[in-house]
Amino acid sequence: MIRNELLYEMQHNFPLTPYPFEVLAQRLGTTQEEVLLMVKQLKQEGVIRQTSAIFDTKRLGYHSCLVAFELSKEKIDHAVSMINQHPGVSHNYLRNHHFNLWFTLAVAPNSRLGIEKTVTLLKEAVGADDAIMLPTLKLFKISVKMDTTGTKAKREEVKKVIHKPLTITPELQTLIQHLQQDIPLIPEPFAPIKEAMNLSYEKLFSLAEVLKSHGVMRRFATILNHRKAGFLANAMSVWVAPKEEAEAIGEKLASFSAVSHCYLRPTYPNWHYNLFAMVHGKNQEECDAIIEEMAQETRLSEYKKLYSSVEFKKERLVYFSKRFEEWEEEAMKRYSQSAS
Repeated sequence: MIRNELLYEMQHNFPLTPYPFEVLAQRLGTTQEEVLLMVKQLKQEGVIRQTSAIFDTKRLGYHSCLVAFELSKEKIDHAVSMINQHPGVSHNYLRNHHFNLWFTLAVAPNSRLGIEKTVTLLKEAVGADDAIMLPTLKLFKISVKMDTTGTKAKREEVKKVIHKPLTITPELQTLIQHLQQDIPLIPEPFAPIKEAMNLSYEKLFSLAEVLKSHGVMRRFATILNHRKAGFLANAMSVWVAPKEEAEAIGEKLASFSAVSHCYLRPTYPNWHYNLFAMVHGKNQEECDAIIEEMAQETRLSEYKKLYSSVEFKKERLVYFSKRFEEWEEEAMKRYSQSAS
C-alpha cells in the first residue's frame, strides 16, 4: 500500500528541500496533493505524531538519564503527575517489574540542580520506595524506524560515525528552535522558518546540513504513534552480559531491525542487567520471538522482558526552553521550605 510506503519514507528519509511532499510523491509515483491528503489523514488518525528534527541531547550540552522508580500502586497517579511536569521528561511508562515506573530525564546545560539532585527531589516528592539511575555508558543504536511495509530485512548494519564538535552559534540555536517544531502540512513547510530567520532556502538547508554532519541533528523525520501504526507491543529487553563481552554483544543486539534503542548501562546491587535493547513488534508474540532469537544468537541466558502496560508521556524535548529554569526555581523553593 502506498500509505505504508509513505510512512516508511517519512520515517527514514524525509527530504530537506523546499517542496518535500513533492519529492515524496515522486518517489512513490503519485502527486504532491495526494501525499498531503494522506499525511493530513494520518495526522488526524493519530498515526503520525510529529515531523521535525531529532537532536542529540548530549551534543546540545544536556545531561540525560534513564530512571526507574519502585512505587506502590496507590502512588502511581500522583507520581506520574509530578514527574511529567518536568520539561526534561520525554518518555514515561509503567512496566511489568517491581521497578515499575520508567522515565527518561534530561536537564539543561545551565542546570543548578544537576541530574542526580533532580532525581533525588523527584524520588522524595513522589515517595518512591527505591530508585535507580541508568545513564548511557555506550550507545550502540538509536533509530526509531518502524517497518510499516512488512517487507524490509530483519537485520541491518549499524554504522559507526565519529562526529567533530560543533559550537552552537546564536543562529544555529535559533534554527534548532525552529526545526524542533512540528512542520505545517503545506507544500512549502520550511517557508515559515526561512521567512522568520530571513534566510534563503540554500542557506537554511546548508545550516541544517551542518547540524546533521556534526551529529547535533540525528535526522529529520516523522515520528509515529507505534500502536496506531500497528506495532502494539514494545519490550525493553534487559540482559546480563559478561563485562569483557558486553560491547560486542551490544552490537549484535543493535543489528536487529526491530531494535530501536540499544545501550550499555551501569549495574547496581539491586539491578544487574547491563545491556538494554528496545524491541518493537506487531504483538507480544512477535516481540517474544525476536527476543528469543536474540538470546540464541548471543547465548545470553539471563535476561528479562519489561513490557510497557501504560504510556504516560511520549514527546520530544523542547531545547532552549525557559521551562527548565522555571521548574528548577519552583523545585528549589519547595525543597527549601520542606527542609526548614
